[in-house]
Amino acid sequence: MQFFLDTGDLNEIKTAHSWGLIDGVTTNPSIVAKTGKDQMTLIREICEIIDGPISAEVIALDAEGMLKEAAELAKINKNVVIKLPMTKDGMIACKKLSKDGVKTNVTLIFSANQALLAAKNGATYVSPFIGRLDDVGQTGMDLIAEIRTIFNNYGFETQILAASVRHSEHVKMSALAGADVATIPLKVLEGLFAHPLTKMGLDQFLADHAKSKK
Repeated sequence: MQFFLDTGDLNEIKTAHSWGLIDGVTTNPSIVAKTGKDQMTLIREICEIIDGPISAEVIALDAEGMLKEAAELAKINKNVVIKLPMTKDGMIACKKLSKDGVKTNVTLIFSANQALLAAKNGATYVSPFIGRLDDVGQTGMDLIAEIRTIFNNYGFETQILAASVRHSEHVKMSALAGADVATIPLKVLEGLFAHPLTKMGLDQFLADHAKSKK
């Protein structure tokens, strides 16, 4: 399973990258706004740190506008992945970009049918938002499993990118359900390290070592 970091904070990206665990980065307009930078500058800076897929989202709602923005974003670096909304215009743009060899990430996926449409149009990634589904009383993990079954049934190469990941259990369940990627905040990544028995064992080893030195 690949891990993408869902952030625009360069210090967080550098920290996670130093652990050797990060394969890529995802951003969105909200994440970009928090940095106070324009998207082109931020994506360029991220590409200098991470040599892997970097998702950058279009703002336009019409296919023509999306394709125009995509052309500019794709010039930044070969690793840039164009993030498109799950709309009719988004699908038009996805089909065109896919034919042109541009990687795409179709976002705001909340149903298996939406993921199927994106895969048919050649999306590189689909991003089901599992946490937001949980928020409205549905089980987001069920969606990951449904998409995995459909993609396996028809041999789609589109990768499932679990998004809106809220905690470490989401990461584990996404991996069990067959997601190809989880995009996660730094705090969730840090949580994957933690287990009380690991700390207890380390404390015991250190205490025993200290005794042996006396």
